[in-house]
Amino acid sequence: MSDLKKKRKSITASLRNYFFTGVVVLIPIGITLYLTKFIIQISSKIIPEEINPNNYMPFAIPGLEIILSIIVITIVGGLSFSFIGKKILQLINDLFKRIPILRTIYSAITQMTESFTSKDDNKKSVVLVEYPRKGTWAVGFATKKNETEISKKTNKNLINVFLPTTPNPTSGFLLMFPEDEIVYLDMTFEEASKFIVSAGTSAPKVK
Repeated sequence: MSDLKKKRKSITASLRNYFFTGVVVLIPIGITLYLTKFIIQISSKIIPEEINPNNYMPFAIPGLEIILSIIVITIVGGLSFSFIGKKILQLINDLFKRIPILRTIYSAITQMTESFTSKDDNKKSVVLVEYPRKGTWAVGFATKKNETEISKKTNKNLINVFLPTTPNPTSGFLLMFPEDEIVYLDMTFEEASKFIVSAGTSAPKVK
């Protein structure tokens, strides 16, 4: 092989390596920027236009809505511990639970949120299940014991398990597994969420 052909082959190999290296570098940057943009768009809708500085300032400050959202959420959380705050939340709960269609959605989301944010250290919710086939494992969240007619019809003690998708854990599948087919893990909710979002690259250390 002539020196010219070797040189061309070397340049082609180098360009190929540069390309794949660029892909590896840009993928996490792109996903991070996309998620950041998504969060900013959601946050801008949470803050009313009247109190959003970006609507009347001469220039917009990216991410300002996120900071304001965090402040508002923190204030609401703090007020919820007060006597008046608890009464207001109770009124809102009662109102939502009286509206026919809204009460179903509100109750389901409330129960799911309480299940995922439980402070009971003895209650494990992160589980390992064989899905989508035997020998293949997936990390999910056990929401509660299935006490509906589904368990009675199948004659099994079933556990409701939410299997989130990667890298967007807000979507996923509701599956019901027999209790003896579920492996409970010592992972926290935060550790499991990070593991799922990172596609398994961020795995918590064995305790």
